[in-house]
Order: sequence, then structure tokens, then C-alpha cells
Amino acid sequence: MRPFPLLPSLRLLPIGLHLAYGALQAGLLFPLADAARRERLKRRWSRQLLALLDIRIEFAGDPARIGTGLLVANHVSFIDIFVIDAILPSTFVAKSDVAAWPLIGWLCRRTDTVFIERGSRKAAHRTRQQMLTALGAGRRLAIFPEGTTTDGERLLPFHAALFQSAIDAAVPLHALALSYHGADGLRSAAPAYIDDISLLACLTTVLKARGLTAQVALAASFTPPLADRRHLAHRAHQAVAAALAHAERRATSP
Repeated sequence: MRPFPLLPSLRLLPIGLHLAYGALQAGLLFPLADAARRERLKRRWSRQLLALLDIRIEFAGDPARIGTGLLVANHVSFIDIFVIDAILPSTFVAKSDVAAWPLIGWLCRRTDTVFIERGSRKAAHRTRQQMLTALGAGRRLAIFPEGTTTDGERLLPFHAALFQSAIDAAVPLHALALSYHGADGLRSAAPAYIDDISLLACLTTVLKARGLTAQVALAASFTPPLADRRHLAHRAHQAVAAALAHAERRATSP
């Protein structure tokens, strides 16, 4: 059942309270929790947030097939993080400027996010080592190899550099295809976090859309030994593109 309709501005209040609740969990519970408990906290909190945003999830595939390893996905919105966490709680690799976002940045810093530092070989090496440490510890690591968000209509090339961590750690790689659809089943750009849109404006647009569905498909899985990173990135890109095209055809078919 869909939540009782409220004006978007009123519905922002419980979302703000839920973000504050997440900050409290991250500050008090995360430091004391083991890995399994942290996954449960992420999954539950993310599902609750998506319910407040009136976003339903459809996952095409078997989550049980996806254990540890590297997840790669196309990138439409900051909401992608919570969609993935609601199904497959993960440690995310994010741009360093995300750390400065109000509240969400603080949450990311407290929940094991690996931030990509730019500007030097030393910074790149540090990021790579953090990724290898996470994968070596048996954590599920997630990246958005397009390097930026899109409106979901096109898939940008995948940057291959971050794929190296899966090769070096000898872990599986799973490619996910994410798309958002309105109540009519057609693809929706409402969650797109692009251009100069603010976080608040994006949330308001999502709340106005009402009844969105986040469709997530396991496009392909690759097991060690993995190909070189450029070939691996190309194959993952092809798989995600095919899965997105399939979702589009299904949405527009009579």
C-alpha cells in the first residue's frame, strides 16, 4: 500500500528525521557492530528511506548469487546507493566531494565509504590500497565506473582503473543495471542528480513523482581469473547496456 499522500514539503520532514536517525546509528551502533550487524543496519535503514521516498524496488536476479566481491553499476542518482544497500549492503567508493555533503557526507564517512582522492599518484595509491583492504576483508565493494551521474537515458563509458582492484584481489565482479520507472512503467528522470540540481531539489522532484520503482538487474557476473581491466570494463559495460535496453523495451512494449 502506498503511503498517505502529503505535500512534498511536508514529506521532507520525516526524511530529515530519518537521516538524523541514520546519523545516530552511524555514530553509536556502527563502531560497536560486527560486519553482519552493519549489513543488517544498512539494509533496514535504506529500505526505510526508500519507503519514505515512495520508491519500490524490483530486483531481477538472485541476491544469494552475489556474495563478496566488486559491484559495478551505472549511476543516475545519489539514491542509487540506498537502492543497492537495500538489496546488497556494500562499502561504496565515492568522489571526495561527497564527504562534504550535509549529513549524507557525514553518514558516508561513518559507514566505511572509500573516498577517491585526486591530484597525485600517492592519493591514487592510497585509494587503491583502501579498496584492496576492503575486498581482502571479505566486504562487498561497490563502484560507479561512469564517474558521474546521468539522466539514465544513456550509458557513459566505464573508467577501467577501478576494475583493477577486483583483479588484484582475485574476487568476483558483478555488473548491475539500475533504472527508475514511474507509475506508468516508463523510465523516469525524476531521481537524476545531474547538472546544477541541489540535493533538496532532487528529493522534492522524487517526492512529486510518487510511486517510482527502482529496477535493478544482475547484468553479468565474472569470476576469477579475471581479464585485464580494460577488457573487463568493456564486457561489464556491454552487459549493463544490454540489461538497460531490455528494461526499456519491456517498459515501452504494449
